[in-house]
Amino acid sequence: MEPTSFGFLWEATKFIFGFGGLALIAAIFFVVQYNSIIRIKNKVAESFSAIDTVLQNRYNIIPNLVEIVKQYASHEKDILDNVSKMRSELLSNTGKWSTDRFEKENQLQAGLKSIFAIGENYPDLKASANFLELQTQWSEIEDRLQGARRAYNAAVKLFRDKKEMFPSNIIAAMMKLPTYDMFKAEAAAKVEKMDAKAMFNA
Repeated sequence: MEPTSFGFLWEATKFIFGFGGLALIAAIFFVVQYNSIIRIKNKVAESFSAIDTVLQNRYNIIPNLVEIVKQYASHEKDILDNVSKMRSELLSNTGKWSTDRFEKENQLQAGLKSIFAIGENYPDLKASANFLELQTQWSEIEDRLQGARRAYNAAVKLFRDKKEMFPSNIIAAMMKLPTYDMFKAEAAAKVEKMDAKAMFNA
């Protein structure tokens, strides 16, 4: 075989292996980025599941709280009925995330704060062992919710970064990925004491 033939075969072999090397690198890049995006997406779902569990615990104390307050503060029936109604609406959205749901959760949080603030006007209610126990449970639930919310929001931020930043955005654009909303506490939900009647009659 002519030397030129060997040269041609050598160049062809280098080209094929060179192209194959690039293809292998591209495949590895795709797999790594794809798995990273899926891992973070699953982390968001896991973090939201933790929030949902805490919210369910909050729903569970509301019926007992409403019944106890009614015994001592029957004049606050409208406020209690509104909180019970919000609880029923949110129970039907368990497992779902959306800006609308998060806003309603913050409204429920504000409503519960208002109910506990009612105790200030009713000494017998404020001194009730059952009321105090529910107040303690609620405080613990809210502390856990803050931690779960921070973890969820951190996961959502990381997921958004993956979708928007180079080079992971290249792979993300090829995938059908959901859009996640941040769960932020509204200013009204942070107020320690509120005018409950004003809140529900606004």
